[in-house]
Amino acid sequence: MNWKMSRIVRTVTNFLIVPIIVFGIYLVLHGHLTPGGGFQGGAVIASSTALLIIAYGTLGEHEKDLSSVEALGLTLFILIALLGIGTTMFYNFLAGAGGVFGGTIPEGINPGYINTGGTIPLMNIFVGLEVTAALSLIIWMMSKETFVINSEKKEVKD
Repeated sequence: MNWKMSRIVRTVTNFLIVPIIVFGIYLVLHGHLTPGGGFQGGAVIASSTALLIIAYGTLGEHEKDLSSVEALGLTLFILIALLGIGTTMFYNFLAGAGGVFGGTIPEGINPGYINTGGTIPLMNIFVGLEVTAALSLIIWMMSKETFVINSEKKEVKD
């Protein structure tokens, strides 16, 4: 695909891409505290891919890159699930251990400390990577197929 939308659409796209991606990252990172998580954040980030395809008509030749990111996210998710296998699969072995994600929860309800999730934020990040890449690939492949179908229709009419 090599069309471009109007300057207005491209300008609005350029303005909205960063806030959409930041909001998606926020959803991924705060998924253990608020409604959201890896899938929802990944879907929001993938919507920026759809916006880029609509505005610019292409993402270049990054199909293999997206496939690699998808495989990496899935592999890392499974690895984190298996690391806790000493007790049970998906065991939250980082909770309360200190460090970046192992903060201790104060007495009572968690007031929203982001570092208290243990392995859950890591799993959200990896699911977010996988969902972003998978949905971006789906959107991209559907747009390529649409372009091919529209090109064939134009040739028939000519």
